[in-house]
Amino acid sequence: MRISEVKIRKVEGKEKFKAWATVTFDDSFRIHGLKVIEGKNGPFVAMPSRKLPNGEYIDTAYPLNEELRETIQKEIIEEYTREE
Repeated sequence: MRISEVKIRKVEGKEKFKAWATVTFDDSFRIHGLKVIEGKNGPFVAMPSRKLPNGEYIDTAYPLNEELRETIQKEIIEEYTREE
């Protein structure tokens, strides 16, 4: 599976939340709602999530292995920093 497109929409006025990201895989499957967050060690990517009635958040889409997670994060952060 390869990432065929990454779109970044920057967010103004938020302290740590920096951008929304959309990732397309193999020109066939798209995931909206990934977030670029500024952490202690630089930006990182948070998966799309929703808030449960008990106040907890649960990811609604996420990679099943570390290799894909790292690939997604690398591609999104590269696109985010390219647009700065």
